[in-house]
Amino acid sequence: MSASGRVRIIGGTLRNSRLDVPDLPGLRPTADRVRETLFNWLQPVVGGARCLDLFAGTGALGLEALSRGARAVTFVERDARLAAALKANLARLKVEGEVVGDDASRWLRGPGRPFDVVLLDPPFALDAWETTARQLEDGGWIAAHGWIYVEAPRGAALSLPHNWFPHRQGHAGEVAYALYRRTPADPLS
Repeated sequence: MSASGRVRIIGGTLRNSRLDVPDLPGLRPTADRVRETLFNWLQPVVGGARCLDLFAGTGALGLEALSRGARAVTFVERDARLAAALKANLARLKVEGEVVGDDASRWLRGPGRPFDVVLLDPPFALDAWETTARQLEDGGWIAAHGWIYVEAPRGAALSLPHNWFPHRQGHAGEVAYALYRRTPADPLS
């Protein structure tokens, strides 16, 4: 699925648009069916939302959010080829998005700005879920009642912040995915 031109937008104003994607080892775009399920879950909140697509890769998740009415999407991708492809796809599709060419962990050390929806799908080999989740929570990157999508290997036991409450979850093949709702942390805990 990582070959050029094989990723497409599932719904919204960009529906059926194809994304030009470099063929790179380890690139694992979120499956069409999973994206469709996720954005059905997010449908009531994605319109007008500020979204963060960490470990953006192809940018399919963030572009799907833009297609479905997100106000703004920030894509963070450390691979220069993927970041360049993302910028080219945004220009070709005539949509606005901020592409940050940086390592997600390093970028999250900067000043936080709260996002309504965070899309957390790191390369599985990085095992970055828990560290990144803590950076997001501690750094002020998630709105008080924001939503967090997490994609991980099926069967992975993740230790996520205690104030991220599971809303919906599913699996497709060897991939597990879940949508969490953040509530403000209890200052006494």
